[in-house]
Amino acid sequence: MQNLDYRVVEQAIEWLIDGRTVWLCTVLSTFGSSPREPGSLMVATADGDHLGSLSGGCVEEDFLARLADGEYQLPAVIVHYGAPGGGPENARISLPCGGILEVLVERILTTPENLAHLEQVRDALSGRKELARHVRLTDGVSWLEEVEPTGPRVVREEGAELVCIRVGPIARLILAGYSSVAEACASFAVSLGYQVVLCDPREEVTKGLNLPKGVEFIPQLPSLYIASEGACTPSTAVVAVTHDPRIDDLAMMAAVKTAAGYIGVMGSLRTSRARAERLRRTGGLSEAEIERIHMPIGLNLGSKTPAEIALAIMADIVRIRRGRIHIDS
Repeated sequence: MQNLDYRVVEQAIEWLIDGRTVWLCTVLSTFGSSPREPGSLMVATADGDHLGSLSGGCVEEDFLARLADGEYQLPAVIVHYGAPGGGPENARISLPCGGILEVLVERILTTPENLAHLEQVRDALSGRKELARHVRLTDGVSWLEEVEPTGPRVVREEGAELVCIRVGPIARLILAGYSSVAEACASFAVSLGYQVVLCDPREEVTKGLNLPKGVEFIPQLPSLYIASEGACTPSTAVVAVTHDPRIDDLAMMAAVKTAAGYIGVMGSLRTSRARAERLRRTGGLSEAEIERIHMPIGLNLGSKTPAEIALAIMADIVRIRRGRIHIDS
């Protein structure tokens, strides 16, 4: 399963191979109403071919019209949509709800260096490494370096002529076993752009299963799938919300041996203390491994319904993925 940004980079590579100059657009920041998060991509050619998106459609139309008129000939430029001031770089449109969108536009020529650079970006999106893509605004020169798996997707120091964009494996959610909470988590995760996999070997539970579109169902013991090669990267969250220790405990035992960036299991404080003792005694987990597990899982929102519990879980996953280690940070 490939997400939109992966397909954007792949398309850019194909157009470069065909000898076509491409314009790679990256959302740097948003304020107010915006359907695409920082780091989101779109690629276009001078004749109007494009893939990806920056907003709900109005920004893309404006950008393509300007591109057809011969604008954006600099190697790199930052364009502000909806920003006040009416400067020459500002778009001729306003965004709904007073939204502001900041976009990096790069003009990328067909060179071996540029092709190799985008191939590395594509490999990062489908692989196991997190990379930082640095773009120098003065001349459009870009380079890559490895970074830690959590943190903001875009960093731009005030006054600096350098933008840092995090690229890496697409966000993935592995749901260890089916429950009403797992189904709600799947719905939230799909809407957030996560690749979602649900594993459950229990035919009596999964008979007639009706999961949200885009969720992959694997009728296998979750712990076996979690332990399989390539299943978990630093961008993967493993969540167990069945209340069945035969499913949940084994999933936790497998997950802590992987590179998964978030590991959590549902249960009260009392249940979580009992589970931790079980995992020490029968699972042989170390204190460091047990500390990796979020239990009870999710933010403390006072959640009661399956949807509210799933909201708390997905909010916590996003918090960790974005590098917000403390709630008030």
